[in-house]
Amino acid sequence: MEENKKHRNCYEQEEYERTMMQKEIILQKLRERGCRITRQRQMLLDVILEESCSCCKEIYYRASKVDPGIGAATVYRMVNTLEEIGAISRKNMYRIACGMECTVEDACTISLDDDTVHHLSAQKWNSVILEGLKVCGYASDQKIRSVVVRPCAGKG
Repeated sequence: MEENKKHRNCYEQEEYERTMMQKEIILQKLRERGCRITRQRQMLLDVILEESCSCCKEIYYRASKVDPGIGAATVYRMVNTLEEIGAISRKNMYRIACGMECTVEDACTISLDDDTVHHLSAQKWNSVILEGLKVCGYASDQKIRSVVVRPCAGKG
């Protein structure tokens, strides 16, 4: 138990250091581009570097909790600027698996700890998710519109 706690603390420290290094590099690129480093820009960068937002609206929502005076346009401009300098890619901010009507093959790959690998079509993936939601009491007669999956920051 104590060993797991040490490992988690070490991993969290590495993540913090990585995030701070990323932040400094991005701030330097913004300065080189002539951008003023405002309190709002720094706060938005912190929100984005948490890697838990799936879209600009979610960034705005989280940022407005920290600073109720921030505008949606400020968020969109910052995201555009970060994309222009190559700091982020909106394509990688989130991943979406299509709804029940999607026919993409090999939409999902699941690896189990015994090295078993399953490749699921979008329809099969949605079917598995929907059945799991029903068994756990999260759904009854609904259909899945979409599934948003965030990339895992951990290893494995």
